Amino acid sequence: MLKVAEHDVSRAKFPVIDMHTHPQVRLEKPVDVSQGESKGESRRAVVSSDAVDAFVRLMDEQNIAVCVSLDGGLGTKLEDHQRLLWTKHRDRFAILANIDFKGRGQQDQPATWDCNQPGFVERTVEQLRAAQASGISGLKFFKEFGLGVRNADGSLATIDDPKWDPIWEACGRLKLVVLIHTADPLAFFEPIDATNERWEELRRHPDWSFHGPQWPKHADLLAALLRVVKKHRQTTFIAAHVANLPEDLSTVGRWLDENPNLHVEIAARIAELGRQPFTAREFLVKYADRVMFGTDGPRTADRLKLHWRFFQTRDEYFPYAENEFPPQGFWRIYGVDLPDDVLRKVYYQNAVRLIPGVEERLRRVTAER
Repeated sequence: MLKVAEHDVSRAKFPVIDMHTHPQVRLEKPVDVSQGESKGESRRAVVSSDAVDAFVRLMDEQNIAVCVSLDGGLGTKLEDHQRLLWTKHRDRFAILANIDFKGRGQQDQPATWDCNQPGFVERTVEQLRAAQASGISGLKFFKEFGLGVRNADGSLATIDDPKWDPIWEACGRLKLVVLIHTADPLAFFEPIDATNERWEELRRHPDWSFHGPQWPKHADLLAALLRVVKKHRQTTFIAAHVANLPEDLSTVGRWLDENPNLHVEIAARIAELGRQPFTAREFLVKYADRVMFGTDGPRTADRLKLHWRFFQTRDEYFPYAENEFPPQGFWRIYGVDLPDDVLRKVYYQNAVRLIPGVEERLRRVTAER
């Protein structure tokens, strides 16, 4: 019954660099949350060049100048991805590489995985050197690093294992940013019961839960990441999803204060930020030089417009997603109405400063417009 002001923000006020996209894959079948499905409800498929064209048209409509693809791979996978995005749209996409830890190893036998073979780290460093020469901008680590990559004996590999040091050092030496997804939402590490604020989501996706003695603690995973960040000061780290701790922005702020080489991006976290608008606004203004925009897209126009509304208005109590049922939690959000100077930094200036190849792309795209 609430009647409050509503603003339909049709596009971003300033050019945007979307720091977090996955154009290599698309959702083939929408999730029907009313059916309580948990597994097999969506499949991922390689997109066509026509789908990339359509995505670029959406970017133009929404004032997104450049997207950073996190699906690069390495070796031939990287070459395929570069052909997909750069044959027609090189100025619209920067690319981050990924490490294939399993390779041709057998899924249930970690001892056969590439990461447990002699010379794996050295080969990876050489691949990164070649990838940097081909024009990539950085390296993306998915959440499997800490929650899925295993040692030969079957134990989970730790993020701060010294054996990975040459990779962090190579990224610093080659000026490749490291975008790293560590852990997952805090609620995913709690019991799936009536006390869990994401119960409905976890009921649909019980395989997303990391609660139990077989999994590391949320705090331990983030502590391991911070040890790596502190040890490798010459490497630029971007912690995905507000470091997967948007529920505690004071702690994230302390990490940023203590680690000048650490930054965060906000992909898929406006739900958490928007339910604490006063705290979120203070955080975004204070750390305006350390926060980047991201969506975890490609997103639809309807979802993108909610991002612009969150950042650019003082609207109250509006949805954070276009879904009939909220996908991350049963609440609504409030706009933070950022000042223009902060908005420019979050939307594009920080990415231009930190990510190799973005400045040149933005200049060419805006000149064409």
